[in-house]
Amino acid sequence: MKPLPDSPLSLWLDTYGEYHPQPPLEGEITVDVTVIGGGFTGLMTAYELKRAEPALRVAVLEAKTVGYGASGRNGSFAMTVVGLGFGVAPTLMGVERFKAAHRYMMRAVDELDAFIQRENLDCDRIRPGFLRVATTQGYVKRLQHDVERMNRFGFDDIYWLNQAETRARVNSPRYLGALWEPRLVLINPAKLVRAERQLALSQGVEIYENTPAVEIRRQDNFVIQTPNGKVNSQKIAFATNAYTHQFPLLRRKQIPAFTYMVATEPLSDQQLEPIGWAGKEGIEDARNLIHYYRLTPDNRLVMGGGPVGLTFANDLDADRNPAAWRHLEEHIQFLFPSLEGVRLTHRWGGPFSVTVDLTPAMGYVGDRRAVYSVGCIGHGVSASHLNAQTLRDLLLERQSELTAGPFVRQRVIPWPPEPLRSLVAYTLRSYLQVEDWWYERELRG
Repeated sequence: MKPLPDSPLSLWLDTYGEYHPQPPLEGEITVDVTVIGGGFTGLMTAYELKRAEPALRVAVLEAKTVGYGASGRNGSFAMTVVGLGFGVAPTLMGVERFKAAHRYMMRAVDELDAFIQRENLDCDRIRPGFLRVATTQGYVKRLQHDVERMNRFGFDDIYWLNQAETRARVNSPRYLGALWEPRLVLINPAKLVRAERQLALSQGVEIYENTPAVEIRRQDNFVIQTPNGKVNSQKIAFATNAYTHQFPLLRRKQIPAFTYMVATEPLSDQQLEPIGWAGKEGIEDARNLIHYYRLTPDNRLVMGGGPVGLTFANDLDADRNPAAWRHLEEHIQFLFPSLEGVRLTHRWGGPFSVTVDLTPAMGYVGDRRAVYSVGCIGHGVSASHLNAQTLRDLLLERQSELTAGPFVRQRVIPWPPEPLRSLVAYTLRSYLQVEDWWYERELRG
């Protein structure tokens, strides 16, 4: 492994090209709504507010630059998955709520795809479909059960592919079969979030980058202090994902966990020939601590997942993990022996937001002047865009199909304080690791 850079950027951000952030806030302003967080959720909430009521004055405060957080570092999958997937989520949520959640996510994928095309956003969008692959017989049974269950719930666009059908799409000697779902959009997340920035600006949204919210005081209006300015705002939206616990009002609604990714150099036709992958499908495996991977337009293999990082007291300084990057490099060669020795060009990591019940959550903070969105558990590319419409309706105090949706909740189970918080989180991760170890015992035999 080559020496790591001091501050590894995601492939998406590193290859984006020249970027000019919006100036930070200087002085005092008064607005109708302030959105804290300049990622997918925040930008799209601001955009949707202005589309719904153009007279509103809406400001977005981004602590770093647009795309700095999960919106510029994610795996690029806009998908229907909720929490730990089709097998676990119905048990955690209850069947009827899960079915409503899956329909919500189907709508989220379809609407995001339509939005990208309608607004002609340059983000390398493709819609190649999704494979969840089985690499052991235990995973075969798990995925076949998931397909049967989803079909029984009335979702007839989820199928089982046998080994030959799977390897005809992507040829790994490890694949024994796969769950196939056509509803998946792949994008370049840095391009998408920054295209959305321009779209929001064109609607009259004020965006201030490098402008952290240092202090928020709840008075007749909200008073938001920044390093060089102040915002007086009637309403506020917290769109801060895994950074949400830094605000006292939301401290225990979620915790950050960390995922890690690598990208190879562009693969040659000779390297890809044994693999196929002409359809460029997005792929995950059947593990709890999943691996997720895809081919980019220039034929880089991008892979993430595997080891999940946790920190004590929600420390956010865990973007680097050489052991996780080494694991991913080895897993590429495990799946695709023809890529032995392929050079990695990018290694990065970042936090995602986790609620106690592994389910997204939105709602009001105190009274109806403040809203939040947390807990997409790494599946926020599609969800964040429909969540933004939900936050819009909550802020405008509209009763709608969205505000009655499966992720809008009156109460979120709080994470306990330290050290119990870490005990719960590490115990949950250990259970998931042990179950993966059990399913994969035949690979070690």
